[in-house]
Amino acid sequence: MERDTLTRRDLLAAAGAGGAGTLAGCSMLGGNGDGGSTAATEALGEERAGELAERFAPTLQFDADETWFPTDPRPYATDRDGERVVTGFDAVNGYLAAYEPDAPPAPTVFYNGRRYRDSPLEVVQFWWYSAFDQFTTNFHWHDWEALHVFVDGETDTAQLYVASAHSRSVPNNEFIDPGRRPRVLSELGSHSSALSLNELADSFQRLPLGEAAADVTNATLGVVEALAELPVAYGLPRDEGFRLPYAIPELDDAPVYEHPELPAFERRHLAPPELTVRSFTELASPPSELPERRSGLALGPEGDATYDLVPTAEAEDIDAFVGPQLSFEFAVPGFVEDAVASHLTATATPWKQSRYRNPATDISDPNHRATLAERYDAIGEGGPAARLVAAVRDVTPDSDAPEGEGVTTEEPTVESIALVESDPVAVPSFQGAIVADVPAGEHRLTVNGAGRAPHSERVEADGPTAAGADGTVAMVANEDARKLRIDTEGTDDDLRRAAVEDDFGGRIYDSRLDGRDAVYVHRDGAYTAEVRDADDEVGAFRVNPDPDPDPDADEPVTVDRPRTGKASLAGFLGSLSGETRAAVIDAADGDDGSSDGDDDRQGGGNRTIPSGPAGGLATALDAVRRSAVRALERAEQGDGQGADRQLQAVATRLDRVGEALSSARGNVPGATANAVDRRLSQLQRRTEQALDAEKL
Repeated sequence: MERDTLTRRDLLAAAGAGGAGTLAGCSMLGGNGDGGSTAATEALGEERAGELAERFAPTLQFDADETWFPTDPRPYATDRDGERVVTGFDAVNGYLAAYEPDAPPAPTVFYNGRRYRDSPLEVVQFWWYSAFDQFTTNFHWHDWEALHVFVDGETDTAQLYVASAHSRSVPNNEFIDPGRRPRVLSELGSHSSALSLNELADSFQRLPLGEAAADVTNATLGVVEALAELPVAYGLPRDEGFRLPYAIPELDDAPVYEHPELPAFERRHLAPPELTVRSFTELASPPSELPERRSGLALGPEGDATYDLVPTAEAEDIDAFVGPQLSFEFAVPGFVEDAVASHLTATATPWKQSRYRNPATDISDPNHRATLAERYDAIGEGGPAARLVAAVRDVTPDSDAPEGEGVTTEEPTVESIALVESDPVAVPSFQGAIVADVPAGEHRLTVNGAGRAPHSERVEADGPTAAGADGTVAMVANEDARKLRIDTEGTDDDLRRAAVEDDFGGRIYDSRLDGRDAVYVHRDGAYTAEVRDADDEVGAFRVNPDPDPDPDADEPVTVDRPRTGKASLAGFLGSLSGETRAAVIDAADGDDGSSDGDDDRQGGGNRTIPSGPAGGLATALDAVRRSAVRALERAEQGDGQGADRQLQAVATRLDRVGEALSSARGNVPGATANAVDRRLSQLQRRTEQALDAEKL
């Protein structure tokens, strides 16, 4: 089975260690915009900021396997080239030298107070620092997380909590008009923050459970039907019953705990082995068992231990948090190797970000922002320019299809990670949902997961936009994946889109096309590949992967020089009707016999047609095939009217196929009848497209 892919390690080697961009698993990002807001803030007075900090200081609940607790970075700061910096080596070595599982070193939470001018709206921000982040396939030194508490200064009531998720491109966890002191549940390794505001203190409730309210008030996802009732908030996948495997971070092509400059770093300081996979690409299929989240140490007013509450002003002399680039393995299809650049870099400092001065830029739910803007004009409208939304689904054989001839999609078994080319961000899925806030325009979206072949497509985002085919990104286990390549080299058509659909699973891929394209499909599917050109003319091609390919063969299934118009569609009609005729004969136990006397250009002759209703169905399909072959000949000769006459004959004969199928049910296996029924719909649709086509 071919693996024409590059890994993130390959990309890092090619790009060098200087790549820039944003980080996932870390709320502390460079490049945060102002959300379109021109709101002006000023520092709260020291006394008022301290009062709010004491009143709203959160309790931080950690996973039982957590190593990297909030600590004070100031002891690790050194002077270098005229700057005050914290290096990754110094922070990790210093932290681990003092680390004890039940007594983390120097637990610290920093706070910053702001107020919006000419407004009673005040904000107390809480920032906490960890020396290292291990989030699945995205690792980095220095991890800052944040919680913003918006307060009405006149009534002293909390208006909104905003707890950071993984990156600015992932929706934060938010609650409008909260009624209690904030509690934050921290994800293992990444430290992303979920809110816990009801009586179930150590679990995250995305949706109401019995009498327990939900822990977020984020709007639901209406862009994709499969996700319509899901609140747009990143949670805690393992706490919600979903699998999220971790990978091993590398430095200089070796596990980070083997690096000579990190003598205190041991394997036990990362996520435990039962949660970890060494390589996503080497797994044949997604891991089937991963332990759920277990609550461990809680720090804060309602916790097992306390932390020091310190004004951020006391750390603002630190100019930067730095460290050499880490790497991880993330496969992308070979055709888009230049679409995703190196982006794992050191984190920015809180006090150098726009949201430090204007916390409203971190409000990711447009409803929450609109509510606050209505109450307090000072924050402005703002908000993300566009949002990509997709439901990740696993592709598996369909039990209603003939063996090896149809697939379906179902709920995912493992969460996925996505990268967006235009602003590289590692975006984690939640409950199978991918949500990425991006600038308006065209993007390359690449999705990967443990044991899965990568999926990559182009999508145009303008406001809320459903990515994937009908809002679904279909993922295939490595062991079942076959690469379907659409190679446009040598074609004269200005092709703009490519799509792939299975007889049973429907459309599983739909993307803008720019030159060559590729998608991994399940080996047990029976597919129609479609292309569209700049004039919206259509071409279609039948693709049947070998379910048992030579394991040493590297060649993908290729659609070579695809074209659009009547000839392309007529050729497809001949191929599919001939293929379906042969399937009916096989199902009726027909044997090889003498030729039926026709040119077998589209696959259909040299078979003995059985008697009875099954034979009637095979004969009707063969009549369709013959007319389609003639339509192809006329189109290739430049005779559009002649091609249309034959296509009209195809349409009429397809009606007879429908009648023959009704008669043959019970005389052919149910799976075969199902396949004929699905293909009949495909044939009818493509016939209409061929008749409407202006191009020959």
